[in-house]
Amino acid sequence: MKAIYLEGIHQPVQLIDAPMPTAGPGEVLIKLQAASLNHRDVFVQQGLYPGIKLPVILGSDGAGVVVDTGEGVEASWQGQAVIINPAMNWGDNPKYYGADFQILGMPTNGTFAGYVVVKSNYIHRKSHHLTFEQAAALPLAGLTAWRALMTKAGLNKSGVMAPEKVLITGIGGGAALFALQFAVAAGAEVWVTSGSDEKLEKAIELGAVGGINYRQPDWHKALLAQAGAGRLGNSARGYFDVIIDSAGGPGFAKLIDVAAPGGRIAFFGGTTGNITDIIPPKVFFKQLSIFGTTMGTESEFADMISLVSEQQIVPVLDEVFPLADIKMAMNKMETGAQFGKIVLSIGN
Repeated sequence: MKAIYLEGIHQPVQLIDAPMPTAGPGEVLIKLQAASLNHRDVFVQQGLYPGIKLPVILGSDGAGVVVDTGEGVEASWQGQAVIINPAMNWGDNPKYYGADFQILGMPTNGTFAGYVVVKSNYIHRKSHHLTFEQAAALPLAGLTAWRALMTKAGLNKSGVMAPEKVLITGIGGGAALFALQFAVAAGAEVWVTSGSDEKLEKAIELGAVGGINYRQPDWHKALLAQAGAGRLGNSARGYFDVIIDSAGGPGFAKLIDVAAPGGRIAFFGGTTGNITDIIPPKVFFKQLSIFGTTMGTESEFADMISLVSEQQIVPVLDEVFPLADIKMAMNKMETGAQFGKIVLSIGN
């Protein structure tokens, strides 16, 4: 089978002929139709990810068809179109993953290949409203967004009866866009930030009420002024009940300023560096809750898949590349210019 192979840190990815995997007890063999990229794939290649073990076939996200089942797996899975949960061996504590937790695609061979083997408890039937490319875009980024928004920040679980006001920073990446789509589906008033006016416009087309370009001076003050004309929650003052962030860095302090009293901030990235300049009284006098988060549990993945199916949510795709064009896809991911997920088409 064809596969995308990474031999070592700072080495180029290679398209190789790899041995066909076989399904063992409790496992299924999936003929992949599509896979999608995550920043994780680039970080592994660059040596910027913890616990790197190489060589490996990259790729965490994938969708395809079950073509073989191992001992102990229900035969009814045979021929089913499925989506893969890449968060494996979370453990018994829903608050934090255990020592055996791993993400598909390193150290275990991943989805940038013709076939992959996974335990049967990590597959879910693909919703009929999604293409394989759309389904493959969902797993890692969707699960990250779901846990941040629904579990950690507790959207609509705070006892507030009115719909809540949500701010999502850095719109354009996969997880941020899923947070936008999930929050809109939940009835929230959603605002966004971006360094691109074009991305702000696209986010509004997806259901955001408005947004602000964080490159302008005092963007947080301008955002509060705009959001004060909103329609829900704390809109009279413009403040936000829930904030989802993936950047960290010095700008995080401004999120404290725009958070509503009793607000919740969940973040899962640090692309702009260390968080600095937070004034503690602004946090404790507002009674703010700040959560760090990443990935999610098996039950959270199942809940996320259910909402996507029930609400007919369609992941936003930026571009679809053939598997052989993996270097072009990786380069685009590294630039951060995309709006939506970058996908690899694998099936014939």
